[in-house]
Amino acid sequence: MSTNEITPGYTIPPFVVDPVDGEHIRQIALILDDPNPIHFDLDAVAAAGMGDREINQGGSTMAYIIDMITSWTGTRSALRRIKCRFRDNVRAGDAVTAGGTVLEVTGGGNRRALCEVWVDRGDGTRVIDGTVVVDIPEE
Repeated sequence: MSTNEITPGYTIPPFVVDPVDGEHIRQIALILDDPNPIHFDLDAVAAAGMGDREINQGGSTMAYIIDMITSWTGTRSALRRIKCRFRDNVRAGDAVTAGGTVLEVTGGGNRRALCEVWVDRGDGTRVIDGTVVVDIPEE
């Protein structure tokens, strides 16, 4: 990819997770010491009226955006800011796609891009939307 191609309207290569793994959701709950049972107890998920599969942590779903940016730029350090709105849940077994579009490019030698970003569930539901600011990799 030539950095000259990165202009408003440029589509960031998507990042796909298919499927979201229930065991991974449970492991992240343990690592984070997250006591919310919707991440590991199917009875609690059902009792909360949230279906019959573990609910992915919002931060884990947002991390798919970070994975997308890292894959695109080649480094996590390119991400300067992320702002997201959580709109819906992701469950074990769902397919999700993180996507993005460049909205604005600033700077001369050290260019940065403001990008619209999102995560969509396989059924077409947008579960996260927001913006990121990233350093554009030099050629």
